[in-house]
Amino acid sequence: MRKPWIVGVLLSAVLLGACGDPASGPPPVPPPDVPRASVTTQQQAPASRTPRPAKAPTVLYLGDSLAMEAQNVVGQELRRELRAAYTSAPYSGTTLCDYLEGTGKRSLVPDADKAAPLVRRLRPDFVVLQFWGNAWGYTPCMDRITHDASPGRYFERYAADMKRLTDQIAAAGDARIVWVLQGPDPITPDRVRRVNGLYEERAAASGALVADAGETVSAAGARYSWVQYLPCTAYERDHSPYCTQPGRDRTALHRDDDYLHFCLAPTTSTPKPCPVRSPGILRIAQAITRVIRENP
Repeated sequence: MRKPWIVGVLLSAVLLGACGDPASGPPPVPPPDVPRASVTTQQQAPASRTPRPAKAPTVLYLGDSLAMEAQNVVGQELRRELRAAYTSAPYSGTTLCDYLEGTGKRSLVPDADKAAPLVRRLRPDFVVLQFWGNAWGYTPCMDRITHDASPGRYFERYAADMKRLTDQIAAAGDARIVWVLQGPDPITPDRVRRVNGLYEERAAASGALVADAGETVSAAGARYSWVQYLPCTAYERDHSPYCTQPGRDRTALHRDDDYLHFCLAPTTSTPKPCPVRSPGILRIAQAITRVIRENP
């Protein structure tokens, strides 16, 4: 779909809704700028110069609230660019262990939508995993292990769950995993850096792929410095809804009241795909699509 001074505030309101991601919480004032759903959000990107693969891939997309808000646009890009057969099953507030078989009632994901059963049923070529790294007590399968209280245990558990999930997916089919790297976190920037490092290590150890979507929503030369705005791309300049402040040649990645999510519409108590054009979501979708296109 995160320092001690804000954890109390985050945890107290996180259960009340927003996009349903407990790690997002009620967003603090952001730091200064540094240079299954039926609604389909129409966020178009220019046609790729790279030829489509000869065989249209089958793609399964899983994740937390960041995947929940992006799922329609990711599917749109994969279908338009690659003619992909696409299925998404994100659940807000989740983390890796929620998609493991054997977690039962301790999981926020129903048994039928866990990773391995979906792989056995759909036989995808790619499984795209996009997780921010939630660990709050709201996610029962994490056994209340939080980064704030115990960083060492958090990273150890996160790495172990990554391996378990990789092994379960591999046993269920021949899908290739795509780990989506995350963008900067203004509250715990080193946490995201280390989580991304774990994704890269697991990919290298298992022959998986990495899509650095987080880089597309980071400032040039400052990969882990949070930004609310970035310079507009050429495409965003040519398509005015995506260059939100054309007079300043910059576009918004986040709302003023939400430092985590990339949907520019207000969050709701019922998690759903983003209903408005949002530059950050389109950038993330393009990064995922590009990696699959380049690795047929």
